[in-house]
Amino acid sequence: MYLDKEKKAEIFEKYGRTGAQDTGSVESQVALFTYRISHLTEHLKQNHKDHVTARSLTMLVGKRRKLLAYLKDRDIERYRALIKSLGLRR
Repeated sequence: MYLDKEKKAEIFEKYGRTGAQDTGSVESQVALFTYRISHLTEHLKQNHKDHVTARSLTMLVGKRRKLLAYLKDRDIERYRALIKSLGLRR
């Protein structure tokens, strides 16, 4: 599987606010969604007729967008730092 416990722990350790145990912060969730989005995008490049995955990707992008909008409203500095560290275009 592409997303095992070790990879999740690594993402949460890098982007979480208090370390690997921080799975609920906006930063850690957006980082996890970004990783999943990049994986699904690569999958769809090879399997362009996989409509279920395409829909899942669209929903995941929407979730990430809502979380980023929430973070932007709450704390613009954390938002800018997260966008820069993830390399997102916004």
